Amino acid sequence: MIDKTSPIPIYYQLESYIKNQIEAGFILPGENIPSEREYAENYGISRMTVRQAINSLVNEGLLYRKKGSGTFVSEKKIEQPLQGLTSFTEDMQKRGMSPTSKLIHFEVIPANSFIANELKISEYAPVYEIKRIRLADGEPMALETNYLSVNLVKGLTVEKVKASIYSYVEEKLGLRITHAEQLIESVRASDEHEKLLNIERDHPMLYIQRNTFLHDGTPLELVKSVYRGDRYKFQIKMERN
Repeated sequence: MIDKTSPIPIYYQLESYIKNQIEAGFILPGENIPSEREYAENYGISRMTVRQAINSLVNEGLLYRKKGSGTFVSEKKIEQPLQGLTSFTEDMQKRGMSPTSKLIHFEVIPANSFIANELKISEYAPVYEIKRIRLADGEPMALETNYLSVNLVKGLTVEKVKASIYSYVEEKLGLRITHAEQLIESVRASDEHEKLLNIERDHPMLYIQRNTFLHDGTPLELVKSVYRGDRYKFQIKMERN
């Protein structure tokens, strides 16, 4: 498996071997891989070389570490295309997964200057603040906070939020959602993310700010979401004009 006479770096050979083991199903998601010491002793290479290979796979998202427990194979990432506008519920259903949400809080607050500017409403105007943990097949995927104008989205309740906000807006209020703008950044998990998403502090995360609009350009919502970097990746199709 390791050819020390090859011009291919040894760490890369080991990295490719572990990746092939995962892709072939010899090591399943949630299972731990051998320790650095075991790899080093089995293949006669240094632990530093082993660590370099494993670090590369951790950075790629194929592996993750648990303090005091070892290194484990990550669950397969959910690929989210950026071309279409769908809700979390719709997206998970398309993948044959069961979407659920855990409501952290639902309340009406006065809009601060940032929220007011994004929703094009007056500062201190009432807005719904909705914070939810989004789950797929029972596993926490993201922490999501929505802001919607109370004067635009009338009659929103906890029960409606637990179903689907988009369905309520389109089917019950008759508003037509047409497009959105998204900002994506890389961030590190905070204490709140560690607690609510069952991950370690400083775990890589994807922060997404979405501004959703109705057909006439009226802002519908501001959404701040933090997705687990080990479970999500985004794909976009680009054409040269």
